[in-house]
Amino acid sequence: MPTPGELNEAVLPQSVVGPLTRAAIFLVLCIRQDEEAYPRLRAFSANLSGLIRAVDFRDVDAGLACVAGFGSTAWDKLFGAPRPRELHPFREIRSGGRHAVSTPGDLFFHIRAKRMDLCFELAMQIMDSLGDMVTVADEVHGFRYFDDRDVLGFVDGTENPRGDAARDAAIVAAEDPAFAGGSYVIVQKYLHDMKAWNALSVETQERIIGRRKLSDVELSGAEKPAYAHNALTNMEENGRQLQILRDNMPFGRPGHGEFGTYFIGYSRTPRITELMLENMFVGQPPGNYDRLLDFSRPATGSLFFVPAAAFLDNAATRVPAASAGAGPPSLAPVPATGPEPATSLSIGSLKGEIDE
Repeated sequence: MPTPGELNEAVLPQSVVGPLTRAAIFLVLCIRQDEEAYPRLRAFSANLSGLIRAVDFRDVDAGLACVAGFGSTAWDKLFGAPRPRELHPFREIRSGGRHAVSTPGDLFFHIRAKRMDLCFELAMQIMDSLGDMVTVADEVHGFRYFDDRDVLGFVDGTENPRGDAARDAAIVAAEDPAFAGGSYVIVQKYLHDMKAWNALSVETQERIIGRRKLSDVELSGAEKPAYAHNALTNMEENGRQLQILRDNMPFGRPGHGEFGTYFIGYSRTPRITELMLENMFVGQPPGNYDRLLDFSRPATGSLFFVPAAAFLDNAATRVPAASAGAGPPSLAPVPATGPEPATSLSIGSLKGEIDE
C-alpha cells in the first residue's frame, strides 16, 4: 500500500500546506435552492484554478493561494457518490453553558497572500463569478498581528507541524484512496471579551493558555493547570502526538468592539479536531473544560472537505447519479454532560503514519 508521502506526490493537493501569510479572507457561502445552480457551480469549480492564476500573476512573489471546500449536503448535490468517507455536518457541542455552534455553510474559500489587496481582488472575482448562485453566510478578513500573535496577546500556532509532518497531518492518503490528496477543514469564528480578558493578571492569562505571554515558552508540568488550553488540545494515541494544521488569523472591528480569532484547522481526519473541541467544551475529564472559553465564544462552526486539485479541475464532469443517496444522517449534538471522552481515536491505518 502506498505511503502518505507517495500518494501526496501522485495526487496534488490544493494549497493546504503553505507558509503563514500576512493577510487572509475567509468566505463561507450557502447555495441558493435552485437545481440549475449546481451545474454552474461545477463549471465554476473547474475554472477556479484559472481565476487564481489570473490574480496571482499580478505579483507572483506575494504567495496568493486559495483553498476551496464543500459541506456535506452540498457535496451530495454537486457530486454525489462516492463521497469522502468522514464528511458530515459540523457536530455542535453543548456543556455547562458553553456552546460550539453548528452554522450553515455549503462552500468555503480560504484566500491568503502577503498582500490583502490580492486577497480582496480574488474574493471579488470569486463572488462576481458565483453571482446569485450563493448567499454569504460569513466573511472574515484576517491579518497577521505582530510576531504571529492573536489579539489576546499570545503567539498562536507555535506547535504547528512543519514540512513532511504538516503534509502527513493534513492530507488524506491511503485511508481513503478515492479522495487521496484531500483534506478536512473545520472553521470557527471566536469572539473575545477583551475587557474581561485584559482585567486578568498576566500570570492568570498564562495559566489559561499554558504558555508565557512574552517569551512563548510553554509552562512546566508543575505550573500548567489541567484546564490550560494547550493541555486540553494536545492529542496523543499510543504515545504519538496526533496533530492538525492550523492557520488561525486575528480579525476585528475596534469601532464595533469586535475582537476575535478565526480558527481554521486542516486534518486528514476530522476526528482529531472534534476530540480537541470536545476536550475544550466538555472537559477531560468532564467538567475540566478550557477556561479560555470563559472569555471566548464561537459564533460559527462548519466542517468542509477540500478535494485534491485535480478533482476541482474536473468538477464539471462529476455529475451525481440520479440515484445518489442523501448522505449521512445528521449528527446529534454532544449532550451537556458529555460522553466519557474517548481514550482512543480508533484511527486504524493512520496509526504510526501521523506526525512521523
